[in-house]
Amino acid sequence: MRQRAQRPQRGIALPVMLIMLTVLLVSSIYLLRSTTSTTLTTSNLAYEAALSKSADLALHTAFDWLSGVDKGLLTQNQAANGYVATLNPAWTVRTPAFWDGAATITEPVTNLRIEYVIHRLCTATGAYNAANSCTLTSARRNVSAPTQVGDSLSSDAPAYQDKPQLHYVVTARIFGTRGGNVVNQTVIMMGP
Repeated sequence: MRQRAQRPQRGIALPVMLIMLTVLLVSSIYLLRSTTSTTLTTSNLAYEAALSKSADLALHTAFDWLSGVDKGLLTQNQAANGYVATLNPAWTVRTPAFWDGAATITEPVTNLRIEYVIHRLCTATGAYNAANSCTLTSARRNVSAPTQVGDSLSSDAPAYQDKPQLHYVVTARIFGTRGGNVVNQTVIMMGP
């Protein structure tokens, strides 16, 4: 009988297992980093939402002031109330001149400063007329009255008043303690 010569063992199982363990280690590190990133993103979104709610306080403050002020005073700037009677169309919220005349309030819970400015969408101060280009919208009636003679009887026909509404843009910005900032805007349409 012939004897076979024994071959040396090759040991392929050990390198395969080491490669599999390395892949598992890298995957677990990626999973941990992904979970941490998701947590940070969620936290930042919640923080930004809280800042946005705080900025809404300035929007409400400006709306309350606009609703109660004598409309004759809205032809000129009212710096104490953050009101500017014009808006340059080339300005954005990043333009420093946009914030000239802004008012500041403090949010009572977080003690953060909120800056707001009210712009009338006109090219010049003074009353709106042909020389002063303002953004206007025809106002709808606020009351539901019987149909007047000559009006449309269609249920979806618009019913307009004779005096247009002027547009006002209220912009509020807040700078958070963690470096975040939020800018909120609203458009208010009011009659002259």
